[in-house]
Amino acid sequence: MAYEMAGSDQTRILIVEDDPEIAGMLVELVKGNGFEASSAKTGIEMDRLLAKENFDLIVLDAMLPGEDGFSICRRLRSSRSIPILMLTALQEDIDRILGLELGADDYVTKPFNSRELMARIKSILRRASYAHEPEEGFSAMTFSGWRIDPNSRQLYDADGAQVSMTTAEFDLLLAFCSNPNKVLTREQLLSMTHAGSAGPVERSIDAHISRVRQKIEPNLKDPTFIKTVRLGGYLFASKVERVS
Repeated sequence: MAYEMAGSDQTRILIVEDDPEIAGMLVELVKGNGFEASSAKTGIEMDRLLAKENFDLIVLDAMLPGEDGFSICRRLRSSRSIPILMLTALQEDIDRILGLELGADDYVTKPFNSRELMARIKSILRRASYAHEPEEGFSAMTFSGWRIDPNSRQLYDADGAQVSMTTAEFDLLLAFCSNPNKVLTREQLLSMTHAGSAGPVERSIDAHISRVRQKIEPNLKDPTFIKTVRLGGYLFASKVERVS
């Protein structure tokens, strides 16, 4: 069964992988699960496809010739909110977490299990689909001049400028604003952000929170809003008001 995304008859996935055997296998796997798939070997080929076609998710290999996947992820995040799943053969946690800190929604390490990969792809697509559905019963909220609107899923700064956020980043900030001045564990945050059983590992929460902090905190060395609670989790230390 294919997931239908807003503005598209069928979900389209772009695979950026330079190994032709792996790329071919991924295209067959994705198509076998009811999605449309295209592939690119390099960042340059990816850019050409993105310029003429719309995609709902990018599966991005970390180790590519020329511009590597980490650099591509950083570049994409500067202008796009399209979901990104990174593939990495790197074994160190710090290297895998790097992709999340650069804005990837999740990652899978090589060699990967096909069922796990598809589970993570579907999980990301489900989370992304929430971005097109109004949050019924939720009104906009403000904190220290910022405004977050669950219905349009937009964040605005004190000057009224829209701040670009990924689905995971918005879900995290919405969870915090809905539970101000309460300690939330990583497990609770995973549950609140629709990560589910196929979602990223707990440490990925830290990476996504780092991204949110970069967008709202006036001083990253001394966070004002999102406080780390030792052995507990995180706390959103701000007064939040509902907008009537």
